[in-house]
Amino acid sequence: MSTLANAAARLKATSTKRRTKLPALWLMTDAQRLPDPVPAVKRLPRGSGVIVRHTDAAARRRIGAQVAQVCRQRGLVCLIAGDWRLAAALRVDGIHLSEAQARSGSGARLWRRTKRCLLTVSSHGRGKLGGDIAADAIILAAVFPTASHPGRRSLGALRFAELARGSRMPVIALGGVTATNARKVVQAGADGIAAIGGLS
Repeated sequence: MSTLANAAARLKATSTKRRTKLPALWLMTDAQRLPDPVPAVKRLPRGSGVIVRHTDAAARRRIGAQVAQVCRQRGLVCLIAGDWRLAAALRVDGIHLSEAQARSGSGARLWRRTKRCLLTVSSHGRGKLGGDIAADAIILAAVFPTASHPGRRSLGALRFAELARGSRMPVIALGGVTATNARKVVQAGADGIAAIGGLS
């Protein structure tokens, strides 16, 4: 984890699009690969971010409450994926939306405007990054081959760099980012690094 953290620190120092409160290092929770993310959250450097994206509603509430508490104690940013009502109830820092939710998430947008919370949006490199929504960052995946989606085609460093350069918003690299290839992501112009296995 230290190498990913070091790469993220370099990104934070050099990014021209970064908002000061936007973390450069993100842990993505995953029901299959990281069913209990709390130990990994506790190891994150101060100032990192966590996106709780368990899809089962009951698990999302339970994990979300646990992660939110640890994040408050350790100075970490916490977002809830796809559930702005839970994000509001837990009083976390913001929400994360899929590409489809970004197009239709009117309730999420209203809550964001009211609370001035953070918003990240997923993209897989098809069409305009983030659509027409004004997000704080785009989480662009998958940069490299990943265990979450074996066999699925990845963007690669060159395509990622092209998309990142053309984005008006900060772009966070997700998918197969490891201690070994983190330098490629930095050189490709990422504004942040997100990982599951690389931080668990």
